[in-house]
Formats: sequence, structure tokens, C-alpha cells
Amino acid sequence: MMTTVQEMSSFEFQMVCAVRLILASCCGLCIGIERTNRLKDAGIRTHLIVCMGAALMMLVSKYGFFDVSPLTEFFKADVSRVASSVVSGVGFLGAGIIFERNRSVTGLTTAAGIWTTAGIGMAMGAGMYLIAVAGTMIIITAQSLLHNEHIIGGGLMFLVLRIDGRNGTVSQTVQQIQALGGELVDLTVTQKKNDIIRVEMRIKPGKNVDQLTIIGELEKLPWVLEVNE
Repeated sequence: MMTTVQEMSSFEFQMVCAVRLILASCCGLCIGIERTNRLKDAGIRTHLIVCMGAALMMLVSKYGFFDVSPLTEFFKADVSRVASSVVSGVGFLGAGIIFERNRSVTGLTTAAGIWTTAGIGMAMGAGMYLIAVAGTMIIITAQSLLHNEHIIGGGLMFLVLRIDGRNGTVSQTVQQIQALGGELVDLTVTQKKNDIIRVEMRIKPGKNVDQLTIIGELEKLPWVLEVNE
């Protein structure tokens, strides 16, 4: 027979809550690792903190009002308010990640991922372990396998490059892609520190060139430090 919250001692109950926070942090960590590997600004720390924080708020929402004694029969604590506020609050956090550059909107996937990570943290805080773990696996799988649009028939490949601006330029990189027969569909450039340029681009491979060939040739360029799909 399962032990209820009322049957637990204060120490036992706090240990259970601490375990849920740790498990939520692990889920956020796994999602953040995938985002960091793709050179996203919102990486390990952001996803870990969002997931753990959402779990913490869910614990407060679910158990934080047990010691409230109603003054009258009409007084009732609405324990769902904290949990509902997490959903709207994380929405504002995600909105700060979305940017518009050159008529191209970026950050939507990361914002959606943070919002979903908060939901995973809330599920873990509520004790819905299987759902939280399943949600973590689904989002990591979706981010990994569906990152490239050509997988679902779109014919496009998405690449993230880190370029040493002291040895080469973005235009030289684009010229190399075009020389290989690839067509540049979209490009976003973000200037980083120490002359390191981060470039996100969508490319449509030509008839006689595939994705692996383009990646291989880009990795040979002396000014290209890293190529990620």
C-alpha cells in the first residue's frame, strides 16, 4: 500500500520533494545538452533551471497550502493558481528568446522547448514520473531527428557554423557552398567575441551534391572552426 503525504513525517516528505527536484533537474539537463550541442544561447543552465524551478513551483502549488486552516467554511485555498502562473510566466521567458533578423524569425523552437521543459518540470513536481521522463525523451528525439527539414521531405538542410573572422568571411563560405551546387535559402549571422562569427543557414543541396559532401567541404575550409547540423 502506498504511503500518503499525511502518513509521512516532515523529513520524509521533504526528501521526496528533493528527489523530485533532482529528477526534474536531470530532465532539464538532458534537454539542455542537446541545445548546447547545437550552439543555442539557451543551453544547459537555462533548461535545467527552468525545469527545476517549474517543479519547485508545482510542489508549492500542490503541497504548500496543507497547513492553511480555513477561517470560515467559505474560505478555500485555490492551489492551482501557482501552477497556472508558471505556464504564463515561462511564456514571457520564451518571448525574450525570439528574435527577428532580416525578416527571418529565429528562436521559436528554443522558446517552445523552454515552455515544454517547464511542463516537464511541473509533471515531475506533481509526481508524474513516467509522463515527465516520456516528455523528456520525446522533446530530445524531436529536436535531434527533426532538426533538418530534409528528413521530412522539405529538401532543406540546416547548418550552424562557427567562423574565424580573422581568416575568412561569411561571403567566402557562401561562395564555397554555391560552387558545390548548393543553394542558400536563408542565412542569419551573429557576431561573437574574439572575431568568432556564428552563422545559421538553410541550404538546398543541388542535384549532384548531398548533405554529407557539403558538410565535408565546409569542414575543410581553414576559417570554419565548427559545423553542426
